[in-house]
Amino acid sequence: MTTVSGSVTVGIDIGTTATKAVAADENGRVVARSRVAHRLRAPQPDHLEHDAARAWRQGPMKALAELAAGAPEPAGVCIASMVPSMCAVDARGRPVGPGLLYGDARGQTAGPVSANGRADVSTTMPDAIGFLRWVAHEVPGAAGYWPAQAVAGYALAGEPAIDTAMAMSLGELLAGQEWNLDLLKEIGVAPSQLPKVVPMCEPAGTVRGTDAVLAPGTVDALCDQIVAGAEQCGDVLVICGATLVVWAVVDEWIEAPGLWTVPSLAPGKVMVGGPSNAGALFVDWARSLLHGGFRRAPSAGRTRADAEQFERTGDPRRVPVWLPYLRGERAPFHDPSLRAGIHDLDITHDAPCVERAAYEASGFVVRAMLDRAGITARRIVASGGGTRVVPWMQAMADASGLPVDVVAVHEGSALGAAFIARMAAGLESSLNDAARWAEVGERFDPERRWQEAAGERYERFRQLSPSC
Repeated sequence: MTTVSGSVTVGIDIGTTATKAVAADENGRVVARSRVAHRLRAPQPDHLEHDAARAWRQGPMKALAELAAGAPEPAGVCIASMVPSMCAVDARGRPVGPGLLYGDARGQTAGPVSANGRADVSTTMPDAIGFLRWVAHEVPGAAGYWPAQAVAGYALAGEPAIDTAMAMSLGELLAGQEWNLDLLKEIGVAPSQLPKVVPMCEPAGTVRGTDAVLAPGTVDALCDQIVAGAEQCGDVLVICGATLVVWAVVDEWIEAPGLWTVPSLAPGKVMVGGPSNAGALFVDWARSLLHGGFRRAPSAGRTRADAEQFERTGDPRRVPVWLPYLRGERAPFHDPSLRAGIHDLDITHDAPCVERAAYEASGFVVRAMLDRAGITARRIVASGGGTRVVPWMQAMADASGLPVDVVAVHEGSALGAAFIARMAAGLESSLNDAARWAEVGERFDPERRWQEAAGERYERFRQLSPSC
């Protein structure tokens, strides 16, 4: 039985394919965990949505109930999720219609473009405005238009609250510390139909039937960041979720075409990078097409010995090159029209070769972002459910040329949310103290022969990639 140290708090992460929840003690030790799967719907190539009632409302309620069976009553709860997302809700806070997810074409607007003709990336989450326009048009007069975090918060505590970090991610919908009234008027939405904005890490309510404080809903990638331990210059945080999120830590502000530069929580540091579609949505799709290799879900687990036997079979030079743009690409191209393609494939390639190519594609995307920004990195810190797939992590090390330190707790976003819940409950006073929860579970070093061969394929990857 796990020994609990101090008060327990709960972090809930509404992800693309599942809701994950962990209960953690004051030392960041996970004392209970839960995973509730939900369907990802793609009715056409440029649409991506959830059944919001099931994924955003029922999933978090079920995950919290499952934790209650194996952990003490928590002092606080925090909900994190991907951004942006949006759905209409009725007067009881129940979703009406689909829950739109990042990258869905229904969020695209005829906004400004850059000199190369692609979308302007000066707005952090341009999808959010388009999402609000779409749901307000489809469900006029709804009681509310909420992201996933607000739907879950209302289900658990009767509070559709999001924090200031989450609100800022909605781009021009926010003007300073308030909703952009002129933009809302133009869309036809009242401020009362949007979530309540609460300062980050402060209490937003109380979970029904308990004394647990509810923290306002927040951003999943931020939660990953605070407990990953990627704080030094040269560290690259790579979140291997459905979306691949890359953040390189540097000490000077860098402007790189197509990438975002944002302040880091580490004092005096900034981060450069952004989200890519070369994450688990691509990797799992690629694996599902193959009749060989490891096709089990990441949570099924596998031993390093099994992975090495699979990974090292064959000639390191006999791997095709895969462009991973199934649904277009976000950073750095911001072009939803891009499509995937396998290159240099011939009759001698087998399923393990093609699967290896899919894994390498993620590493090439990380490497390309670093090259674009002129950053010399020293290591990758990998978080997210994809880190359970050992061949993926090894291929990322070989393809990037960097050692990959996998965090000890794969549910990084849920763990970070649990720390924010501690702050909302008055048990912590600084987000920087979350660094004590950072722990490396395993390191993957590049293997020389595979790294050299992957380096040649990377040059081919760059030649095939769009120019901008």
